Amino acid sequence: MQDVCARICHGYSKTIHGLEWLAPVSLLLFRLWVAVDFWRAGVVKVSDMQSTISLFQYVYHVPLLPAVTAAYLGTAIELITPWFLGFGLLGRLTALFLFGYNIIAVISYPALWPHGLWHGFWSGDFTDHKVWGLMLLAIVLYGPGKLSLDQALQKWIWPLFRARAAAIN
Repeated sequence: MQDVCARICHGYSKTIHGLEWLAPVSLLLFRLWVAVDFWRAGVVKVSDMQSTISLFQYVYHVPLLPAVTAAYLGTAIELITPWFLGFGLLGRLTALFLFGYNIIAVISYPALWPHGLWHGFWSGDFTDHKVWGLMLLAIVLYGPGKLSLDQALQKWIWPLFRARAAAIN
């Protein structure tokens, strides 16, 4: 009986070790999934800025910003920040920023939640935004992972700067 339990525990341990090896891949896939979706939205907006401005004037209800400013700012955000997220540069900060941006996008476009925001939160309304939000939240909490520029900078570049700073002092 103890031998069976030991084998099960050993098999479980190996499985967990294998899954932990895949964690950086899942964080990379989260980053790329969200980055591509936001970037595509930016490309659509920039391809016809007059229509984008009209949407911001008559459909989207962005708080605190004039419609034209919101249209250009939203387009720029959707074209620039996905690159940071995809490459994992300033990963947690970028994910946190896009998490907030995603919330503002949902609130600003009531057509995403026709049954009410809270009812829609628990039903099928604005499903893509919920998935993006969860992926971004995972990146905020766990970081961009080992397959990111943040990791490369932390592992190779920052030690060089610290060594030079120590040599100067």
